Amino acid sequence: MWFVRRWHRLDGVHPTFHCLNGNELSPDLVTGAHTYIGRRCWICPRVTIGRYVMFASEVVVLGGDHRFDIPGMPMMFSGRPELPPTVIEDDVWVGYRAVIMAGVRIGRGSIVAAHAVVTKDVEPYSIVGGVPAKVVGRRFATDAEIALHDRMLEGSVVSGSWAPPKDGTTKSITASRALP
Repeated sequence: MWFVRRWHRLDGVHPTFHCLNGNELSPDLVTGAHTYIGRRCWICPRVTIGRYVMFASEVVVLGGDHRFDIPGMPMMFSGRPELPPTVIEDDVWVGYRAVIMAGVRIGRGSIVAAHAVVTKDVEPYSIVGGVPAKVVGRRFATDAEIALHDRMLEGSVVSGSWAPPKDGTTKSITASRALP
């Protein structure tokens, strides 16, 4: 992946960042550990992506491209406003051909359905879908499950797999911890 980082001038991505070919990525992209970006994604400037985030193919982060509020001036010549920052927090899964408008925050642990258009902030651990995206479910059923998952995410970078103990308790997190 060093070639991809160099080709796109991606100085702000973690060494474990991985993306497939055909992407248009802004050079100021910042990512956390183990971020994956599928084929043919387009990511505008001022985007920060957390750890363990997955983008399916053809995901687009865009918006605020043209001024349209100047009377007597064609949009083509109206200029572009400064883009607001877009934040995608840790452990988010963004489905195929989802569109994320610039300036939104997608909360930790959320899932964005395929073909969804995200125009507003997404609360942590929400599942959103539709046009415009609306909450269609919650990732975890209880606050205890969220707390357990938050403890894992607040720890050091995890590599490998994790599963709760077979006895159904959630007393310990058993994952191999690589990277500081």
